[in-house]
Amino acid sequence: MSAKVAIVAGAGGALGHATAITLTAGGLTVVAVDRNERALGDLPDDIRRQVADPTDPDATKQIVDRIAGEIGPPDVLVNTIGAFRPGDLLATTPDTLRLMMDVNLGPALWLSQAVAPHMQQQGSGVIVHVAARPGIDPTGGMTAYSASKAALVHLTRTLDVELRPHGIRVNAVAPQLLVTPANRNIFPPEVLAHAVAPEAIAGVIAFLVSDAAAPVSGAILPAYGA
Repeated sequence: MSAKVAIVAGAGGALGHATAITLTAGGLTVVAVDRNERALGDLPDDIRRQVADPTDPDATKQIVDRIAGEIGPPDVLVNTIGAFRPGDLLATTPDTLRLMMDVNLGPALWLSQAVAPHMQQQGSGVIVHVAARPGIDPTGGMTAYSASKAALVHLTRTLDVELRPHGIRVNAVAPQLLVTPANRNIFPPEVLAHAVAPEAIAGVIAFLVSDAAAPVSGAILPAYGA
């Protein structure tokens, strides 16, 4: 990996945690960002930590600019932030839709907006967002969630069109279901039997930010598991 500074947003969650560790092992200087300071507490000491709420565009710009000034301009952004609320069409409320858009779409836009000027100045960079299969294949019982992830998929492709001319690659990885403590509380064992470990998705992300993936941009990479 040629990149030196990687921001991993949502690093307090299972996938963000695994990604931060994987990228650090690959030689990157990783800055873990999460709004929950306690969730960052069990990361290894060689991973830097910053507390910020990426759903707030102003706070997001401030933290990215601080990282650029104190540690170095970001070469890599990995956005693992996401939330899930089940509910079909008739069960979807304005609050649920707002939450899904604010968490699953908003940070992707604000984080990309914050890192893009630094990457443009360098003439290179890599951005990876975490989408989901329901954002690609229509899935019943999760209307607002599916819509928010579909918006993230389209945002990823739009960012690729806008940023690729500046040497910035933008991709997304799309899991179906991850093995996490939260999902164990939501899904039955027979469903989780087909889920993917966060470490496996972190490996896919590590590939996407590496030089080996230099020709890949604008891709939504399925990682559905068994």
